[in-house]
Amino acid sequence: MKEERTLAIDFGSKRIGIAITDPLNMFAYPLTTLSNDSAFIEKFKKILTEYSVVRIIVGMPYKESGEESVTGKVVLEFVESLKKQLTLEIILVDERYSSEIAKQRIIESVPSKKKRRDKSLLDKNAAAVIL
Repeated sequence: MKEERTLAIDFGSKRIGIAITDPLNMFAYPLTTLSNDSAFIEKFKKILTEYSVVRIIVGMPYKESGEESVTGKVVLEFVESLKKQLTLEIILVDERYSSEIAKQRIIESVPSKKKRRDKSLLDKNAAAVIL
């Protein structure tokens, strides 16, 4: 059986959190956080190949009211740029509260306060919540 994984993205202007499913697509794991810079797409493509990714889920930041947020427009531009460079299915999902849920999970699972302050930890865990 060929591995086919799903990957999730928690988009940020500075960092992009990445989470991945296990080969059976049952569990989501925080994978890494990449810098949102000119090297992003090459690093991202390596992850897609290495993990046999067949679909990408991108967290869409909506306002409390359900309206598209200002950041949402940037996320849509990011998704359009991915679509031009990749042939994979890309799905947008509501990411409201994903960072709050991720913060709670980190508090429960990471005993060191110093380690909890690592912002990349929040980004990749938020991606796992989205997934």
